[in-house]
Amino acid sequence: MAVTVENLEKLERKMTLTLPLNSIQSEVATRLKKLARTVKMDGFRPGKVPMSVVSQRYAYSVHYEVMNDKVGEAFAIAANEARLRVAGQPRISEKEDAPEGELAFDAIFEVYPDVKIGDLANAEVEKLSAEVSDAAIDKTLDILRKQRRTFAQRAADEPAQDGDRVTIDFEGKMDGETFAGGKAEDFQFIVGDGQMLKEFEDAVRGMKSGESRTFPLNFPADYHGKDVAGKQADFLVTVKKIEAANLPEVNEELARSLGIADATVEGLRSDIKKNLEREVKFRLLARNKNAVMDALVANAELDLPNASVQAELERLVEGARADLKQRGIKDADKAPIPDDIFRPQAEKRVRLGLVVAELVRANELQARPEQLKAHIEELAASYEKPQEVVRWYLSDNSRMVEVEAVVIENNVTDFVLGKAKVNEKAISFDELMGQN
Repeated sequence: MAVTVENLEKLERKMTLTLPLNSIQSEVATRLKKLARTVKMDGFRPGKVPMSVVSQRYAYSVHYEVMNDKVGEAFAIAANEARLRVAGQPRISEKEDAPEGELAFDAIFEVYPDVKIGDLANAEVEKLSAEVSDAAIDKTLDILRKQRRTFAQRAADEPAQDGDRVTIDFEGKMDGETFAGGKAEDFQFIVGDGQMLKEFEDAVRGMKSGESRTFPLNFPADYHGKDVAGKQADFLVTVKKIEAANLPEVNEELARSLGIADATVEGLRSDIKKNLEREVKFRLLARNKNAVMDALVANAELDLPNASVQAELERLVEGARADLKQRGIKDADKAPIPDDIFRPQAEKRVRLGLVVAELVRANELQARPEQLKAHIEELAASYEKPQEVVRWYLSDNSRMVEVEAVVIENNVTDFVLGKAKVNEKAISFDELMGQN
C-alpha cells in the first residue's frame, strides 16, 4: 500500500491511499460465498441459492461494505505509521486517475495541534480562601429551625408580621380587567420570605384577619410573567387567617431530630461546622480551579481542530434539546438551535481540553489509584452510609471516569498553583455561597 501525506492548511492534511484492486475483488467474493450459505430467497432452499443470483442481489452492497472496511483499515494503519494524531473522521473520496489494477483514494482530515504552554511562572492566578464563622453556623441553624417551624393562629386583633404565614384571597386588575394569574383564593405565603413582590408584602404586613385592602403594584420590567412585566396593576387583598411561626429551640431535642450522633448543642454546632467546611472546600476548589484553567489557557498557544469543535457543538445542541424536552417543550428534538449560540463555549471547551491533556501528559499528572479512592471517600463522607456510596461509585465505569476527570483537574490545579504567581484573597462565607 502506497501512502502520501500533504499539508493543506494549519491542521488539515490530505492522505492519498492506493489499494490493489484484486484484494477488494477477492474479499467481495469471499463475503458473497459466506452470505450464500445463509441467505434466504423465495423459490430456493436455504444455502442453495445460486451464486449468480446472490451476486446480482448483493454484490453492490457487499462491494460498498468491503471498500469502507478496507479503506478505513488502510487509513488507520497509515495514520499510525506516520504517527498522525487524527482529530475526527476523515472525508474519503475515490480518485478517478488510479493506476491500472489499483484503486486510489484521497482522505482529507485534521490532526490534533501541537500545544505550546508558556512559562507558568509568568501566569497570575487569584486564589480565594474563606472560613466558616460562628455567624455562618448561626445562619444555618436558623434555616434548619425554619424548616421545622410550626404555626399557630394569631388573635383576631393581632396584625401580620414578618415570619407569619398568611392565608389570603387576592385579585389583580389592569384597566379594570382581571389578568391571567392575577387571582387566587386561600393563597398562603410567609411574610418577609421574599416569595411575593416587595410591594405586595408591604401591603399585607400590618393587616389583620378579616381586613381588606386595595393597593397599586408595579411589576418589574424583568418579571417572569411577560404579559404584566413593566406594568402597573391594582390589587384587592383580603386576609383570611394569620398564623404566627413557632421556631424550635436550639437544644438537645433539635439535635436528636436532626439525627446528630452527639445530641447536644455543641455536637449540633460541630456537625453543622463540619458540613459547612466540606461545602466551603468544594466551592473554593471549583472557583480556584476555574481561575487556574483560565490562566492556563491564556498562557497556551494552539490551533483548534474544526472537527473537535463541531463535535462539541453537536453535543451542546443535543444537550439543549434534551433540556427543552425535559421541560415539556413539544417537538424539542426538532427545535432549530443555531450552532453559533454555542460556538464560543464549544471552542473554549476544546481549547481547555487540549491544553489540560498536554499538561497532564508532559508532567505525568494522571490520577493515581490512591487519589481516586480518597476522592470517592470524601464524596461519600456526607452520606448516612458512606460505604454504600463508595460501592456505588466503584461498581460503575462511567462514574469512575467522571471521578478520574475531577482528580486529574485537581492535579492540574495544584500543579499550576505551585508554579504561578498566586494572589491570595480572603472572601466572606456569604460571598462564597452567593448569599446576600
